[in-house]
Amino acid sequence: MFDTLTLALILVPCLIIAIVFHEVAHGWVALALGDTTARDMGRLTLNPIKHVDPVGTLLVPGALALFGGPIFGWAKPVPVNAHRLDNPRYGMMAVAAAGPGTNILLALIAAVVFGIIAGFTINWGGTIPEWMMNSFGFFILINTFLALFNMLPIPPFDGSHIVGGLLPRSWAKHWQKLQAMGMLLILVLIAATWAFPDARWVERIFFGPVTWVVEQFYGVSEAVSRLIA
Repeated sequence: MFDTLTLALILVPCLIIAIVFHEVAHGWVALALGDTTARDMGRLTLNPIKHVDPVGTLLVPGALALFGGPIFGWAKPVPVNAHRLDNPRYGMMAVAAAGPGTNILLALIAAVVFGIIAGFTINWGGTIPEWMMNSFGFFILINTFLALFNMLPIPPFDGSHIVGGLLPRSWAKHWQKLQAMGMLLILVLIAATWAFPDARWVERIFFGPVTWVVEQFYGVSEAVSRLIA
């Protein structure tokens, strides 16, 4: 019970930070490109209460962690009005890319900070507490997974908006119509994950890419720690 509680105390804050920064990044880029919708609705804030979705941010990832599934979730989407962007077609691509890009940046910052801590700890002859190592590890893993997962070209993930911007205009109109089916696709994915836990489809698809990216961040940490030590 203690291990489960400790895991939750580490995972939940990491997931909330990753998701909140992801969503706020969408809003800030939209604002920079001319759309004030998110700002007008009070969503350009790091206050998690404004962004947390009880189901997507807490219930789903909590249940997945409990049953040993892949940890992912979502927050209340930051509202973006594409028609108010300076260039709606390419503006939406930039807005979409801002979320995963921010998650990658957060993982990089965490890797550098952990490297600094590790370097000084080695110099002082100490050891890094296990809970701290796990916290940084999960933070990097969660942000990496969210970045890559959201780049899937499936509505309503960020990758679908990027694909929509790259498609010819005649195709893009039909692609946008699929956005309405986004939540249904998410529910099917979650149901399949729970119904066939042994299949581990998400892990099979993302294990390789996520592991490779995480290893690069660990390499950054090691390089930073060596510079300091």
